[in-house]
Amino acid sequence: MRLLLTSFLLLLSLAAQAQADLRAVVLDSLTRQPLAGTTAVVPAARTGGAADAAGHVVLRNLPAGSTTVVFSLLGYQPRRLRLVLPQPAGAERLVLLAPAPAELGEVVVTSTRTNSRIEDLPTRIEVIGSEEVQEEGGLKPGNIASLLGDVAGIQVQPTSATTGNADLRIQGLSGKYTQLLRDGVPLFGGYAGSFGILQIPPLDLRQVELIKGASSTLYGGGAIAGMINLVSREPQRSGPERTVLVNQSTLRETNLHGFASGRSERLGYTFFAGGTRQQAVDVNQDDFSDLPRLRGLTLHPRLFYYPSPSQKLIVGYTGTYEQRRGGDMQVLDGQPDAQHQFFIDNTSWRHTGEVRYDYTRASGNQLTLKGSLSDFRRTARTNTTGLDARQLSYYSEASQLLLWAHHTLVAGLNVTGESFRPRHPEQLQLRAYDYVTPGVFVQDDWKPTSLLTLQTGLRLDHHNQYGTFVLPRASALLQFSPALSSRIGGGLGYKAPSFFANELDERDFAHVLPFAGAVRAEQSAGANADVNFQTTSGTGEDSFVLTINQSFFLTRIAHPLLVSQDAATGLISFFNAPTPFLTQGSETYVRFKQDETELYLGYVFTDARRQHDTPNPYLSLIARHKVAGVGTLELGQHWRLGAEASYVGRQYLDDGTRTPGYFITAAMLRYGTGPVAFVLNGENLLDYRQTRREAVVLSDAQGRFTNPAFRQLWAPLEGRVLNLSMTLKL
Repeated sequence: MRLLLTSFLLLLSLAAQAQADLRAVVLDSLTRQPLAGTTAVVPAARTGGAADAAGHVVLRNLPAGSTTVVFSLLGYQPRRLRLVLPQPAGAERLVLLAPAPAELGEVVVTSTRTNSRIEDLPTRIEVIGSEEVQEEGGLKPGNIASLLGDVAGIQVQPTSATTGNADLRIQGLSGKYTQLLRDGVPLFGGYAGSFGILQIPPLDLRQVELIKGASSTLYGGGAIAGMINLVSREPQRSGPERTVLVNQSTLRETNLHGFASGRSERLGYTFFAGGTRQQAVDVNQDDFSDLPRLRGLTLHPRLFYYPSPSQKLIVGYTGTYEQRRGGDMQVLDGQPDAQHQFFIDNTSWRHTGEVRYDYTRASGNQLTLKGSLSDFRRTARTNTTGLDARQLSYYSEASQLLLWAHHTLVAGLNVTGESFRPRHPEQLQLRAYDYVTPGVFVQDDWKPTSLLTLQTGLRLDHHNQYGTFVLPRASALLQFSPALSSRIGGGLGYKAPSFFANELDERDFAHVLPFAGAVRAEQSAGANADVNFQTTSGTGEDSFVLTINQSFFLTRIAHPLLVSQDAATGLISFFNAPTPFLTQGSETYVRFKQDETELYLGYVFTDARRQHDTPNPYLSLIARHKVAGVGTLELGQHWRLGAEASYVGRQYLDDGTRTPGYFITAAMLRYGTGPVAFVLNGENLLDYRQTRREAVVLSDAQGRFTNPAFRQLWAPLEGRVLNLSMTLKL
């Protein structure tokens, strides 16, 4: 009897030792806020529990050893974890749940490398979301110039009367001061000129992220005026996507684009293919093209591999072919003669390979490795001179995201390179060059209280020809209340010299001299501040969101690079101005959104000056005043109506004269039923053109147009255009 009692007590002791408790805290993976009500279930033990208001959950008397626990909450992706019990004494497992894509209302920004909500970032970032990008695909499918031009503070300026080049100006600074990224990787080198934004169709994009002001800390030189990150679409577990888009305009532009994606548990893919055909058009009947003849083709396939839920590998390729030919219409028609000779022809091929690997731990810490290699060949031919060259660009980076207490830390290193090789150097003054820039960077987002977030960052770059640059940056977000917040920040930046300035056209390349030894990199200091008020009222379809934002900006560029041409020899050289450029101004906008109705009104004031030119101190082709208004309205189940109008104020030209201000209006009507949507869009409905005010093409001293000069372009040349598109989702 005593033996049986002893054995029974021993079995009870062993059973007690085989039981263990599970302790966990469940947080939102983006905001790090506790997720009350999250259920934790152990299927093998048929037991579970729910998280309290602080996100803590305790499951008691679980079997010791390896066990599977499933955490789930409505609106979040469920997470299945394999845990070993018992846990170390006092330990608590951190579980991060990601918002489900179908339920995600917040905008998550990737360009800061922290994958944070836009509302939580100390740096002011504007995001053009997937809905707006997809809508723009039906309005202007060919490229993203129109999409970016709708953003307050951005001015898309035409730079060529023959080939249709366009410059993207942010806060009063020319496009060379803006860094353009694709999925966090620099997209174009200097040789691309101002064609970059004209070669990217919107159908392939998920969202566009825009940071205005100095942004060099994370991505290096070139981001003096700001940074634009184009985020590509990725495959979804919800099912395959198939989209075909066809578009035709009254100015003889035809677009045919297609996108497909799909994903299984381990593999996924996206594939974009698009073609554009534009016939040369002489809108004002002066015998010179206002729109070039264009042939373009883009391919962008990407493969995704998911070795585990915490790992992702992306391998992709982008191939772009484009030919732009403009000039004398008789030459374009294949009938040149002694009086009709002028043309400019740009033919380019770009091949880019990309690879990215992400490893995200359960704690939220993430290792990212990425790189790209781009081979770009551009042949620019004219009736007088030409340029045929190849540029090899590369970028590699390793970075680590660390979450620690109230800090989100990003640290990494990268190498950027650019190699330029003219194919016929005997015809040029230019010579080959190689730029290599290794850099290291660190950024810390610290949230000492729920009302304050501080962001500090530092980058150290060493350019092999222009020296070492130390680039600090700091910003702060103060949340006064759920409706009212304010941001302030600033930093330093730099821009290495480039021969391919927008002031030059293709005929000038043969006369450009190499940089003198005294030429220095441009360096900047910038600051931005804003106050944002946002309130939501009502419930259901009657709810609305009202947003009011007021921001201010200031940028100072030391050693700005200028162009000079010798009147006797025609040779072109670059030099640094002795005094800085200074741009300052403000942006104001009000946005109202209720269900599918949206109203927007914005105003931008820009004062941009060059201090070295006292008689003519204003930087050219920058509107001091710009006002824009947009309205969209849902009309029943199938129809959607949109209208916009903008006023572009007077601009200064290089000679100090001022242009008139002008109005631009547009409207669109969309009809959608099932998988098909039709869009009728009208741009520049008032048909305002610079050529209505003055001749753009100028003859030489003998009155001939065989090698004409051109006025600075300050307004559109193409005038009114209508287009009809059809989008079919299969």
